[in-house]
Amino acid sequence: MGRRRRRVDRGAAVGALPEAIAALSRTLPAGPSPEIFRRAKFDRPEAAPALWQLLFRVLSPPSADSASASPAQEAQVRAVKSELRSQGYPRRALAQLPEDGSQGSRELLLALAWLLARGPLLERLLAQTRVRLGDEIPLCECEALARPGPPVPRVEADGPVDIRHLQWLMGKLRFQWRKLITSQQEQCALLGKIHSYTRGCHSDRSLGHLSVAETELLRDAEGGQQLLRRLESENVRLEAALRWRRQELVFWRWMDTVLGTCPPEASQPTFVPRIPEQGAGEWELVARELQALQEELRGAAEPRRAAWEARVGGWGPEWSAVQRASREAVGLELAALQRAWERGGAAARPHGPCRLVKSDAGASGGPGLRAAQVIEVLRSREACLEAVLCQLQRQCRQELARLAGALPGLIWILPPGR
Repeated sequence: MGRRRRRVDRGAAVGALPEAIAALSRTLPAGPSPEIFRRAKFDRPEAAPALWQLLFRVLSPPSADSASASPAQEAQVRAVKSELRSQGYPRRALAQLPEDGSQGSRELLLALAWLLARGPLLERLLAQTRVRLGDEIPLCECEALARPGPPVPRVEADGPVDIRHLQWLMGKLRFQWRKLITSQQEQCALLGKIHSYTRGCHSDRSLGHLSVAETELLRDAEGGQQLLRRLESENVRLEAALRWRRQELVFWRWMDTVLGTCPPEASQPTFVPRIPEQGAGEWELVARELQALQEELRGAAEPRRAAWEARVGGWGPEWSAVQRASREAVGLELAALQRAWERGGAAARPHGPCRLVKSDAGASGGPGLRAAQVIEVLRSREACLEAVLCQLQRQCRQELARLAGALPGLIWILPPGR
């Protein structure tokens, strides 16, 4: 009886695996069929092109023109390798794959599983392709601050540096920046006109006016059919994501078998999450596993840190400048975060995109954010960016002074203002 139950459970798990992979494929952009995943487990070469294309779609940011042609296979392979390397992908076997995209399907399957395990990949992809019906403004206090990294040690140029060319580039950058600000101001003015002219046309009384997308529907009736198809496609992806969450454990157990068929490397990554069975000792198992991973990480990081300090120790004064710049950047970020928390108190800070709704001055406050709260958050971000800008300007002045001092007979005059 017990043997028959185990046979039935194994058959149910085998039958649930294609359903879980199919749900994952429908959630991912241009997801391949479950047969591609099965062939990738055995490192079949015919599964490699589809997985290269899938990783390229997952790792590349969404383009404004969805109908634009995809780059060549070699360009996709190079882009995937570069992006995975920048994100810290640990397996060196993927970097050694040929750039024609004809091999390495098992390594690509492991890379996809690593991306799924390390962060909310599906949530980010669904948010990028979400159908936006309202006029939104991105508002988030937890995103990474745009801070400059530590300055690169000074490297002499191969030829003479033309100061006038640098000034021309700075003027061009300033002109493009002013052009961008002007276009954004014009967009906000047009947005305000649409909100004013369509006041009272929305069925939802809390909104009161139409958005740009809803106004386009009134102008173009055919656009409503396209919007309906986009909403239906999004619903299919959301239903597939829910189905994937319910059957995710089956996929990770199958990935354990895929990882077992791979040749071992010097440092085998442990990226497949082990989800323990429900029981009394569930949290103890998770705690012991996290402690083991922490010890493994500490053992791998200490030799690398010692080798890195020995390598950069010969930089002398330049290494001291790098340390000072790093401490200043970290100090600025910590101070900005501290000010944000002090102003916010215990209340949760605004997060995610917020819909822009124009309301009367005397209207009662409904759910959502008021303009004063949005302005406060934007001012906080402006202060952080101003501090980063001052640091960048100081570094640019130091570099320009060094370049000007290298040319005899050149008088360098600081530009007025900023």
